[in-house]
Order: sequence, then structure tokens, then C-alpha cells
Amino acid sequence: MVLARLLDKLREIREALGDRVFDVIGEIFPGRDFYQLVIDAAANARSIDEILATIEAKLDEEYIFKVKEALGESLATRFIDYTRIKEMAERAKEYRLIPEYTENFFIRAFEKAGGKITKTGEFYRIDSIPYEIRKIAAEDSFKNTWGILASKYKNITFDKEVAMKNADAEFVSFGHPLFEAVLEWVLRNYIKDCMTGATFKDPSGMYNGVIFFFEGEVTDGKGVVAGKRLFAIYRDDRTGEIKELNPSIIWDLAPYNGSYQLEEGWKKEAESYAIRALMSFKDELLKERLRQAEIKEKYGVKSLKSLITSYDLKLIEYEERKKKGVKMDLAIQMAERRKREYEKALDELKWEIEREKNLSVSMPKLVGVVRVVAGDEMVSDAEIEKIGMEVAMAYERMHGRVPEDVSSQNLGYDIRSVGENEVRYIEVKARATAGDVALTPNEWFKAKRFGDQYYLYIVENAAISPTLYIIRNPAEKLEVIEKVESVRFIIPYSEWKWKGKVTKV
Repeated sequence: MVLARLLDKLREIREALGDRVFDVIGEIFPGRDFYQLVIDAAANARSIDEILATIEAKLDEEYIFKVKEALGESLATRFIDYTRIKEMAERAKEYRLIPEYTENFFIRAFEKAGGKITKTGEFYRIDSIPYEIRKIAAEDSFKNTWGILASKYKNITFDKEVAMKNADAEFVSFGHPLFEAVLEWVLRNYIKDCMTGATFKDPSGMYNGVIFFFEGEVTDGKGVVAGKRLFAIYRDDRTGEIKELNPSIIWDLAPYNGSYQLEEGWKKEAESYAIRALMSFKDELLKERLRQAEIKEKYGVKSLKSLITSYDLKLIEYEERKKKGVKMDLAIQMAERRKREYEKALDELKWEIEREKNLSVSMPKLVGVVRVVAGDEMVSDAEIEKIGMEVAMAYERMHGRVPEDVSSQNLGYDIRSVGENEVRYIEVKARATAGDVALTPNEWFKAKRFGDQYYLYIVENAAISPTLYIIRNPAEKLEVIEKVESVRFIIPYSEWKWKGKVTKV
């Protein structure tokens, strides 16, 4: 009987406050004690008057308003900015370490260690692991950190999306014992070479100098890593200019025989620049942390303060009812305990917000150096390329999209163009007349990864009578010739000429 009356009262509350009351039922009733109340009601251990006094279910208009307001504030802590999430997801896709990078690294390193890896359809197979890699994986410290290395692997992929679609596929990347064992083998055998510096050739002829790779880390006041980034600091031998590059530039360089003497002064200059780059990274993180703190303060702190105030009002009312002879000791005790819990949660939230905004950086760590020699195989005409960019940008604006020139960031595309319901990643190639075009490995990897979102814009006769050819998803639609010696993917003139959408400009 008592349980039935309690359930009737709950239905009454639900009708007054709406379904969402049950989404945050712990904010209306004293948390887990609500379930104890149900048990007490079922066992007739307590009278309905005692139970209803405990849960304070007086449904006058003022109380309903207070509870709904509290509910609104509590639910607001589940605040979701879907537009920003979509934007952040898009940017994460742009900057993430795409599978082609880890795949290429692993294959080269594994074969260098004496291993053999075989492609079978969209997967790879490894029938045996080289002794030196097995020896590393057998160490207790390795097993305790990364787990047990298998003796062979039947179906492995470096693409998480492929692994999720195939139950018998094994995803290999950072954190997997096979990948970590190979990485450790590389570090043990070649870390000194990384610090000494290897020599590469830039087929485009753009770079001729030294690239320093620094690892930078930002931590917050809780000692948690807020962000970590690899910085590539380039010093041009021809001009002495120092600037930051996208670390993925390494994929667009070809191995080259040669040596050089690294001057200590260059390292100090690069380190100073890396510190400034790291501070800019910290500012990026701080901006996002401040945005998150504002949400927590606006919704979390305000919600908790509202709930604490509601319990102050309850305690006042409980005391008044107690003076009138109603048994309220248990209800008062539970309300006081709940209020203390919210006060503690409020203090912890404030502490957390302040420390999450308190960011600090450590000295950037030099992890590698490479010497770059300018080649002359794929040198492009800067003026012609500039015309090509202007044509592509104008075309995008004409079709209602907002293009952004990101060509200097070496992202694998030149333009990020945002439309009403789309984002285009556009690589622009311009020719004075006509001829083959070349894509760098970085551009080709991104073309494969972005699929239909990736566009190749080729501007023919750029200097005289520009004609724009548009090819969507070139990795899927075009046949290329891989030119290993200059690490480029050549698209023959006949391919793009007849498969591109022609647009007169």
C-alpha cells in the first residue's frame, strides 16, 4: 500500500515536471537513498508520511518552478555545442596522423629489421617476427607496458576504420605491442643518427637548409598533459631565414647521400624559435581551456550553487515543520548530507577549473635533425602557381564558398574551402601551357584519406588563357605513376585532361 502511494506520488511529480525529471533523479531526491526509500516502502518499513516528508514532494507552483529551474541548470552541465563539435571533428581529421604515415613507417622499419610483410587484399600478413624485435618484446618492462607480442599476425591493418568494419582484422598503431616493439628497435638502433642528422633532397627545390625537430609539451595545474606537439624548425642556408614547417614535410623529401657539419649556433637559433612556437601552441590550448572553463562556470558552478540554495530552503522548511510536530529528523539529516556533498563538489569543480586554466611549458626537446638539399626535378614557377591559386580562390568565392589559403602550412592541400554543407580540401596545380602534374606523398596520402572531399584543381595555360580542370577524389579516379627517386606521384597529362571537369575562367 505504501509502495503504491509512493509510485502514485512519483507519477504526479512526473506529470508536473516532465519526463526529464527522471534523467536527473538524483538531483531531486537524495541520490542513492531514493532507492532505499522504495525498498522501505515495499517492505512497509516506514510510513508514507515519513517517506513523502523525506523526498519533499509538495507540488505547489513555487516549488515546481524551483525544481524545474534546478533541473534546467543541472541538465545544462550536459551542454553540447554540436556546431563546434562538428568543426573540431573536421579539424581533427585534417591534422590527425593518418594511417598511411604509420603504415609506411612500419613497413620500412620492419623490413629494415629483417622482417617480411605481405599484402593480402586490404590487409597485411606477417608469418614471423625478426629475432631482435622478439628480444625487445620479451623484456619484462616491455610486456608490462605494452602486452605480449604474438609470433605471427594473419590480418593486420593500420586503418582503424577498416579494423572496425572487419571482426578478424587487427589494428596496429601506437600502443600495439607489434608497433611499439618495431618503434623501440628503431630508437635503439638509429636514435644517434637522428641527432647527428641525415641528408635529404627536396625535388621541388624550395628547401635548402636544415630542419630541426623539437618535441614540446604543455601541462596544466593538475600535472596533466594538456597537449604535445612536434615542431619542425627550418633554417634556410641561402637566406638565413628561420621558420616553422609542418613536420609532415619529411614525407615529401627523398633520401640523399651526403654529410654536413651542424653549427651549434644554428641549434640555439632553432631552439629559441621552437620556444616561441611552443608558447603559441600553449595560447591555442589556453583559448580552448578558457572556453571550457566558461561553460563549466556558467552551467556547472551555477547549477551546484542553485542546488545548494535549494537545500538551504528545504532545511528551513523542514525545521519549520519539525517545530509543528512533524517527524523531520531523518529528512533534515539527509538534506544536510546532500548539501555537504554539493558544497564539496562545488569546491572541487572550482579547484579543477582554476588549475585547468593554469598552463605551463617545458623546454622543447630536440629529437632529430635533417639536412635538406635543393633538387631541380620538380621545380615550379612561383608566378604561375600564384595565378593558379588566384583562379581557384576566385572560383570558390563565385560558387558561394569561403576559401582559405593554407598552402604555406604543408597540410597536403592548398585551400580549405567551406560551403553551406561541405568542406573542400583543394590542391592547386598550375601550368604555363600543358603537361603532367606531380603530387607529393603528403598530397597523395590526403587525397586517399579525404576521398570525395579532396579536389585537384589544375589550371592550364595559366599565364595567357587560364582554363580550370576540376577532379574530385583524384586518388580514386586517376591513374598515377609513382616516381620513387623523387618521391612524387605523376599524373599524366592525358589522365587529368580528359577526366577533369573543364571550367573557363
